[in-house]
Amino acid sequence: MPPKPPSSSRAWDALNPPLSQWALDAVSSMGFTRMTPVQASAIPLFMAHKDVVVEAVTGSGKTLSFLMPVVEKLLRLDEPLKKHHVGAIIISPTRELASQIYQVLLSLLEFHPASAAAIHPPEGDAPRPKTSSSTLKVVPQLLLGGTTTPAEDLSSFLKKSPNVLVSTPGRLLELLSSPHVHCPQSSFEMLVLDEADRLLDLGFKDDLQRILRYLPKQRRTGLFSASISEAVDQIVRVGLRNPVKVAVKVKGGGGAEDKRTPASLQMTYLTTPPAHKFSILKQILSSVQPTPQKSIFFVSTCSSVDYLAMILPIILGDDFLLVPLHGKHPANVRQKNFTRFTTATTPSILLTTDVASRGLDIPSVDLVVQIDPPSDPKTFIHRCGRAGRAGRRGLSIVLLHPGREEEYVPFLEVRKTPVAPFSLPTPSSDVDAAVATQAVRAVILKDRALHDKANKAFVSWLRSYSKHQASSIFRVPDLDWEALGKAWGLLRLPKMPELRNFTGDKTLGVSNDWDNYAYKDKQQEKRRKEVMQEIAEGNKPDHPKKRPAGEAVAWSQNQESREKKLRRKESKKAFKDKERWEQLPEAEKQKVRETEQMLETIRAKNEQERLERMANASGKAGADGGDDFEGFD
Repeated sequence: MPPKPPSSSRAWDALNPPLSQWALDAVSSMGFTRMTPVQASAIPLFMAHKDVVVEAVTGSGKTLSFLMPVVEKLLRLDEPLKKHHVGAIIISPTRELASQIYQVLLSLLEFHPASAAAIHPPEGDAPRPKTSSSTLKVVPQLLLGGTTTPAEDLSSFLKKSPNVLVSTPGRLLELLSSPHVHCPQSSFEMLVLDEADRLLDLGFKDDLQRILRYLPKQRRTGLFSASISEAVDQIVRVGLRNPVKVAVKVKGGGGAEDKRTPASLQMTYLTTPPAHKFSILKQILSSVQPTPQKSIFFVSTCSSVDYLAMILPIILGDDFLLVPLHGKHPANVRQKNFTRFTTATTPSILLTTDVASRGLDIPSVDLVVQIDPPSDPKTFIHRCGRAGRAGRRGLSIVLLHPGREEEYVPFLEVRKTPVAPFSLPTPSSDVDAAVATQAVRAVILKDRALHDKANKAFVSWLRSYSKHQASSIFRVPDLDWEALGKAWGLLRLPKMPELRNFTGDKTLGVSNDWDNYAYKDKQQEKRRKEVMQEIAEGNKPDHPKKRPAGEAVAWSQNQESREKKLRRKESKKAFKDKERWEQLPEAEKQKVRETEQMLETIRAKNEQERLERMANASGKAGADGGDDFEGFD
């Protein structure tokens, strides 16, 4: 037998304490030949009873840095956890990231026979693997709001008795509220907050505060993020005891200062005239060689995603699959579209907002284009970091208008995020931009609904632009309205307060018969004609949806319309729920009744505890809180 080669400090078998053999087999089979720097630094500390605060560049392998210690710790206990006792919790700010962590965890546990058997019980009459009740195993459960109900999550927990929970904050809090879910000092081992600073940025402070009350103080806690330093003063108050901070950054070439992105990622900018805002994307895609297989285009608003998902295929042609994704999509649509992008076998583009700027692990992204610079400058680095992950070469381009917006380059330099100019082989052409505009307008002219969608997207983009944190650089008065309107394919500029003093051509050179410009949808067109008739008769339409596009609507009427729509939606849902209920067997109905009764008891108990806390707080103002957790602020 040949001698074993000497272990390096980054070899998996060089860890101390050492990994189990099944874990070594797992990382080897998953293609991870050596640990990344963050894994080599964080895993030994987290496994050795240390609290850790880990700041590492995006794409550096943080997920395995906490999954490996969590799994190994639970599999090295003296005896299995009791039924319905939780040993570890991993909290993520978004559904997509929580799902990814859960999938990586499942992939890891496939190599541990007892855990794999518990996760995938045999179907039908197939023989069950022989495992003793004393066999140590890890059984995870994924908790996501919007995909299941709290009752379904609790039912699944009671049935499978998982010992690791991967969750978003809100749904986790609902489950922990149950008296059937236990996290006692004797069993709970580890709490992990992934993308920890974003958990705070997204307003989960109150939920996290309440979650911590259900967990024992004597535990290991790990905070993992790409930019912990920007929120560390708040984050380290979540109950860490003398945490060890691990900061893994990438040295720039030639003795440059530390970078916050992988060395394999090239970050650039491209100045482009406003009229070329979207037509230039085709030139970018054709100039990058080899052709990007996975690209991400970032825009500022959900309405922009909805509209551009329609017009970009007209501009780019059929060479790329375009997949939209934003935070207002229903949970099932977000998951479906994200999976569609990650599994695509042809060149594909994810058109998205900042919902995809953090946490999502898509290792094969070649190109990131920031069509709109992010309103929050902190987000810039996270957007760029979607490319160049795990040592793969990546390119990031941010588009800037000539003039004042070019000051964004030195602004980024000051923030230690330097960007280099991106050079197109051939400069963008006014002819190409005009052709793209005409192609988009030709489609919009066929359906007035598309014109409405274009106006909504343009207005939402402008409002986002006006709220940019670098307001001295991104100034609304400096915008070229006519050029931008043409780039968006508008038929005329919408009515906005910002255009009150605009003296240019609001028609954008388009002569359109607005009276006969119709909706494809027959009901919409019927309503439009009714409005036209009412106006002709001197009456003012009283329903917001019957008004011509661009006409102002009173807030009270908008509110009334929303309330009516909500009532119709609730009525429809109640009817469907009734149908489903009537089709359930009596045994299933009884289970549902029992679960609902249990949840009602929990809610009543939580409300009572809340009222008691408020009463105690008002009666003991200024009293010493001892070692109790006092919040983040």
